[in-house]
Amino acid sequence: MPALNVEFSDRELEDLRQIAKERGTSMKALVREAAAADIARHRALQEGAEAFRRFFASHADEFAAAFPDDEAPLKGEGQVA
Repeated sequence: MPALNVEFSDRELEDLRQIAKERGTSMKALVREAAAADIARHRALQEGAEAFRRFFASHADEFAAAFPDDEAPLKGEGQVA
């Protein structure tokens, strides 16, 4: 399995030791769980953003009608000749 060496300050390392001890786990497991949780959170945020973009795109006309002041002016619109 691929591995990654991660450097911590003395303070961070001591904090990790203490947290791992309190949770009854190893430091390696603690760091891996934290990284895995962050990866899952990042993926969920990406998926949520994509779902929002699809929803917004499929309802663009409704949003434009509901919020006309937020619409970008059409090219040439509002320009003085």
